[in-house]
Order: sequence, then C-alpha cells, then structure tokens
Amino acid sequence: MFSDNKKPRTMNEISGQPNRIEKNTRIKGDIVSEADFRIDGKLDGNVKTSGKVVIGKDGYIKGKVECVNADIEGSFNGELLVSDLLSLKSSAVIEGTVSVSKLAVEPGAAFNASCSMKGKSGSLSSSSSPSSSSSSSSSSTSSTASSGYKSSVGSSSTSNERAKAS
Repeated sequence: MFSDNKKPRTMNEISGQPNRIEKNTRIKGDIVSEADFRIDGKLDGNVKTSGKVVIGKDGYIKGKVECVNADIEGSFNGELLVSDLLSLKSSAVIEGTVSVSKLAVEPGAAFNASCSMKGKSGSLSSSSSPSSSSSSSSSSTSSTASSGYKSSVGSSSTSNERAKAS
C-alpha cells in the first residue's frame, strides 16, 4: 500500500521538478535537458530542452534556446526556437531572432526581434488571429516584426474577400 503511493509520487517529482538557475547565479556554457528549465540568474550559452523554458523577471539569457514552450518575464538576446507557445510577459525584453508556432504578447513587452511563425498549415491561420489581437494590444515597441507580418496576411485575405464580393 505504501509502495504504490511512493512510486508514482517519485516519478512525478522527477519529471515535475524543473531545473533552476537561481538569482545571483551566472553560468557560461551549454545546457541540455529533457525537463523544464527556469532561469532567474544569468546564462551565457545555449539551452536545449524538450520541455518548457521560463526566464524569470531577473533572468537573462544570451545565446540560443530550443524548447517546446517558453514564458519570458526577463531578458533574452539571441536565437529563440519555440516549437509551440511563446508567452511574453509585460516585463520581457527580447532581441535577436525568434521562430515560433504561437505567440502571446502582453502590453509593455519589448519584442525587438526578427520573427517567423511556423506551424501546420491549418493551425497557422487560426493561431494568427489570437496572436494578432494580443500583438495589437501591446505597446508600439512590441512585436514590430510579427505585427507587420500578420497585418499583411490579414490584409491579403481581406482583399481577396472583397474581390470575391465584387
């Protein structure tokens, strides 16, 4: 009875516990992990994980990050490859290049990056609407590259609809 409770709990603790780089910690080098990662300190290097990367408010990464999901409150400078959702909080500062499937930007976030949105052909159009609405509510410094991309996609489909209506 006790062993049944301990085995699943141990497995959940191992897979459920993110790796952490605490505040006032600096690391230079590359990190490879299958678990989630939270950075509240400073990292000069690359991160590759099949999980989620969280950059805390005081966190900073300079390098390349490859992950499934990312939540950013702090600063990032480099190449960011997110295969699913990138969520930028209002305190986020992003510089460099970004490749993402879905993008959520809170007002106040600084998104000074070259952005390409990739995904399945069916999900790209459905993901551009929510991202477009969240990008349009953000400040003028936010998502300059992606909002320009999305507005051209939206205007071309609107032009096609107007042409069909005429």
